[in-house]
Amino acid sequence: MATPTGAHSTYNEPIGTGGDREDLSDILFDVSPTETPFITAIKKSKSSATNHEYLTDALEDAAENAFIEGEDAAPVQAASRVRLGNYTQIFKKHAVVTGTQEKVLKGGGIKSEMAYQVARRMKAIKRDAEFAFIGRANPKAVGSESVARELGAFENYLSGDSYQGGSGETKPVGNGGASGSGGTARDLTEPLLKSALEVLWGQSGGNENILGITGSFNRGIVSNFTASSTRYVTTDDKKLVASIDVYDGDFHTLTMTPDRFCDPTALFLVDPEYAAVADLRSLTTKDLAVLGDSTRKELVWETTLEVCNPLAHVQLADLTTV
Repeated sequence: MATPTGAHSTYNEPIGTGGDREDLSDILFDVSPTETPFITAIKKSKSSATNHEYLTDALEDAAENAFIEGEDAAPVQAASRVRLGNYTQIFKKHAVVTGTQEKVLKGGGIKSEMAYQVARRMKAIKRDAEFAFIGRANPKAVGSESVARELGAFENYLSGDSYQGGSGETKPVGNGGASGSGGTARDLTEPLLKSALEVLWGQSGGNENILGITGSFNRGIVSNFTASSTRYVTTDDKKLVASIDVYDGDFHTLTMTPDRFCDPTALFLVDPEYAAVADLRSLTTKDLAVLGDSTRKELVWETTLEVCNPLAHVQLADLTTV
């Protein structure tokens, strides 16, 4: 059946060229993920110089300790404290909006284009920092008047047993120095995870509750470990539980979380008590000079990563991602 003869329809008044108005929602849907699990979990600290330094100290190994009554003291010199450090990195984003765009009626419930763009760039700069911290291996760099300073990535502090790669790997030198070279790729397995947790317990003890951060593929692999071999349906909402959020191991309780911005070939075992974001300049917004018929703002965040105790973390590197 066709439209009755003589009826005036929406086809006679098409949107854009006719008289009907468009239907544009006042709700704006954000399609970009903005979660930064690593930055959110670790502590917040302050730095007072571009080279942010801190000290670590370790006890000597436990050994037999028995003395005869009245025996003279035989003091043993304690090991020296170790100084670690990282350089602050300047993160920037800019927002430029024309005078016309600021005034016109906008969809999506946006009142001020500049306020909207600034809010968006705040989220974007935080994503950049998450990537700088755990998205790749990156040695710290002091920079110069012509080269930007760069902070050392989390991985570059995990030397020795804190960095566990595949066969043939070369470990990072530690303290934000040179990166290691990758070894043979291997699948993430439960024995591999258990071994890493045992190493973590042996060298640090520390917090019983550990955060596991990895990409989407290896996050799914953990859900297939033996601890989750028995699926169950919760009685309250009849929901099939088919993943591990918390892995209760022999030495630690591991809370797993996927991170879109971390190195997908790595699983980081993080003690949040021993890592921090150390701001030299907190994230701020400032107006820039007006050039023509537009307004400009600059967002600046100068910060660094403080790996307070490298022995409190372990990285499983060289993991397959397919």
